[in-house]
Amino acid sequence: MVAPSASRRTAVVTGATAGIGAAFARRLAADGFDLVLVARDAERLTGQAAELTAAYGVRAVTLPADLSTDDGCGAVEERLRDAADPVELLVNNAGISLNKPFLRSTADDEARLLRLNVHAVMRLTLAVLPGMTERRHGAVINVSSVAGFGAVMPGSTYSASKAWVTNFSESVALSVRPFNVRVMALCPGYTRTEFHDRAGINMSKTPAWMWLAADDVVAAALRDLGRGKQVSVPDWKYKLAVLGLRHAPRGLLQAVARDTRGRIGREER
Repeated sequence: MVAPSASRRTAVVTGATAGIGAAFARRLAADGFDLVLVARDAERLTGQAAELTAAYGVRAVTLPADLSTDDGCGAVEERLRDAADPVELLVNNAGISLNKPFLRSTADDEARLLRLNVHAVMRLTLAVLPGMTERRHGAVINVSSVAGFGAVMPGSTYSASKAWVTNFSESVALSVRPFNVRVMALCPGYTRTEFHDRAGINMSKTPAWMWLAADDVVAAALRDLGRGKQVSVPDWKYKLAVLGLRHAPRGLLQAVARDTRGRIGREER
């Protein structure tokens, strides 16, 4: 393992073993960040950390944690508050979707979605920001979704959870901007990852042109973060989609949602 250095930057990435989280880990390692990798699968994290250290010469530490639990959040919060090894960048990427409408869901499943998609994002952001504002440097990227811009998946609470993440990120960004700290919501569309398979969502009928590559999403996110944006929507087609979701008449959006059965609401993070 590479020893820590006062001159090195550290990034914490949640949901780091696959998809957008893994793409963030690769890109940040290539950019010279030391990493704290967070996910539930300890064995997979260990292999990923070894690969990143070997490929990029960075320090990669694993922190197995289930962020839908208090204990899991608490372990990551403790690391984020460590003033002896401060965190320069937090990427809140972990999240889930439920492959069932609200009327066929359970309170336990819905609570788990909210704990991971909303509660964990709030807790980890709150844990890291005081140190960043005190140092007058740092950034948080909260991975949200295009789905958060409209109720376009009938019966799903996923889009509602992502609407919270985007609104929360914009609000907190305004409060920390005077301290030279940045907070940004990343709102991608369909992205090729394991997300849909894990949720049991069949995406085989989604046109190929709608899919984004995780590496491209990460590149756009870091570019927009550097430009000081509070919301990043990668790719022109999803920028247009967001424009429509924000400004189209509600009646039209509801008609589209009924016709498509909310396909865009399951979009990848």
